[in-house]
This record gives sequence, structure tokens and C-alpha cells, in this order.
Amino acid sequence: MILFAAAGLGLLIGAVLGALGGGGAILTVPALVYLLGQNPQDATTSSLIIVGLTAVVGAVGHARSRHVRWPTGIAFGVAGIAAAVAGTAANRHVEPHILLLGFAALMTLAAIGMLARARHEPAAPHDDEPDPSTGSTSRTGTAQLTRAAAPARSRTGTAAKVVIAGLLVGFLTGFLGVGGGFVIVPALVIVLDLPMPVAVGTSLLIIAINSAASLAARTGHAHFDWTIIIPFTLAAMAASLAGKKIADRLPQTVTTRAFAVLILAVAAYTAGHTLLT
Repeated sequence: MILFAAAGLGLLIGAVLGALGGGGAILTVPALVYLLGQNPQDATTSSLIIVGLTAVVGAVGHARSRHVRWPTGIAFGVAGIAAAVAGTAANRHVEPHILLLGFAALMTLAAIGMLARARHEPAAPHDDEPDPSTGSTSRTGTAQLTRAAAPARSRTGTAAKVVIAGLLVGFLTGFLGVGGGFVIVPALVIVLDLPMPVAVGTSLLIIAINSAASLAARTGHAHFDWTIIIPFTLAAMAASLAGKKIADRLPQTVTTRAFAVLILAVAAYTAGHTLLT
């Protein structure tokens, strides 16, 4: 029963991660704790494996559609490695209920930011499709021309934003055992002004880097329940490809609002359950 439950949850979470570029871990940790009986520390460790490997598969699919901004993703991820190690160390000294309440608070803030952003997003579902003559998207191409004409100060400011956001997300990845997509996607959309499809693809690359760094920091003292992790991960990896195909058919506003509503729902459940118990 546990194997089937893990596989079923993996299908759901993989589809969400592939479609939205985040939300996988904010579903994975509560699912492991409340439905599969793991304690919060073990659940955050299991989540790093499940979400990290699923993000790798998802990133490959998005890269084929030119929806991964490689320089931004790599810089964002590398900046967060040291912070992920620090977050992992802090995780071991915090009470489980504090971890879950902090989780809920951050999810709520991220959702509010995404809903605010969705009000100003274009409704066209494929306004980011590659231009055959340039190999880049129309919005991406416009952004590249704008950046080329921008003064050095503006480019430096953008680089600083990437580093600061990377440090924050890296710490959260280690501390909460999440890939950080629920923070990365809003950061890429709101702070760096990436179109939603590109933010989704790039976030998967960052999630994979952050998850690997945090997992490496836990090696030697973490507990791994492979009977749950293996079926959960395999199902999630398969479903992430289906999620990407679903996202390609939806307008940006729909995916953005769906992401935000999902985060709010899980935040409410996590906070309510933690406070009541």
C-alpha cells in the first residue's frame, strides 16, 4: 500500500513540478509527513532526492523548447550552494513544528507576489515561442536588446539581484528541504522579469543544483527510506514530462494563478494541521 501511495503521489507532484517549475517540494514534504508517516527531518531529506531528480528530467524537457535561461540558472544555483549548506545545518536545530509553520508563512508570501504579478501578465499562451530565424523567443529577444543597450550599472544591478536571490533560495532549500521553486519562480518573474514559461524552465535547473548541494550536506547523518523514495521519484520523473506538455497549452496567466492558488492551499493546510496538532 505504501508503494502504491508513494507512486500515486509521485505522479501528482511530478506533473505539478513539470508544469509550474515549482510546487513539487511544497507538496512533497506535507505528503511525506501527513500521508506516508515520515517525520519532518526525514521528509525534507527524501524531498531533496525526489524533487531534485524530477527537476533534472523536467529541465531537459524545457531546454528542448528553449525555455531555460542557462547563464541565469547556473549563476542563481551556484550562488545558493554555500547558503544551502548553512540552511541544512540550521535545519538540525529547529523544532519540527517551527519548520512547518515557517514553510507555510513563506508559501503565503510567495503566492501573494505571484497573484499580484498575474494581473499584469499577457494572456497569450505562446508569446514566448522561438523565432525560427533567431532561435529565441520574441520576449526574450526584446529583453536581450534592452539589456544590450542598458548601462553597465543596470547590468550590475541585475547580477546583484541574481546573487541575492540565489543565496536566499539556497538557504531555504537546505533549511526546509525544498527545491525552492515556490520562491525561485516568483523571483525570476517579479525580480528578473522573465516570462512565465522561461521562469519555469530555468527554475528547474536551479532546483536541481540546490537540491544536489543540500543533499550532499546531509550525507552521513540523514536517513533514507528507499521503499518510499524510489517509487515516488520514478513516478514523479515520468509525470514531469506530461506536466510540461500541459503547461505548453495554457496561457501564462492561468499557470501563474494556478501556481499561486496551489501554494495558498498547501500553506493553509500545513499551518492549520500544525497548529491543531
